[in-house]
Amino acid sequence: MFEKIWKQTTKDDPAGASPPAPEVELQAGAAGPTSGGPAPAPASAPAPAPAPSGTLEERAVAAIKECYDPEIPVNIHDLGLIYGVDVSPEGQVKVTMTLTAPNCPAAQSLPLDVQCRVEAVEGVQSVEVEVVFDPPWTPDKMNDAAKLAMNIL
Repeated sequence: MFEKIWKQTTKDDPAGASPPAPEVELQAGAAGPTSGGPAPAPASAPAPAPAPSGTLEERAVAAIKECYDPEIPVNIHDLGLIYGVDVSPEGQVKVTMTLTAPNCPAAQSLPLDVQCRVEAVEGVQSVEVEVVFDPPWTPDKMNDAAKLAMNIL
């Protein structure tokens, strides 16, 4: 049977005034510590999420870099499918993008994925994704990292 053991420790007080908290072991399925008392509170609360860094445009681009064409193991930004990311002072974002081909199987899912990811960025008020085919996408629009990942470089 799998036993889960949890040990609580705290950092010593820098001044040495208070001793470290005792170690407490919990067994899987047990109601509390093996000592019979109530489970101790965690030593500290989890750290708060870091404040967003970078401009709104940089954070929007970072979100776009999390979008992948399902047939290609490279994000769509590095593939060169993103032609522009325009951000207004009010937090309105317009993404101009293309697809590898007009009949791309991901033609419905990629723009929606871009929209959902950019909408999730703190500070974004609205997102418009425009898909264009002029100029058409060609492999020379990929950055060097994408070319290397696809063994083109």
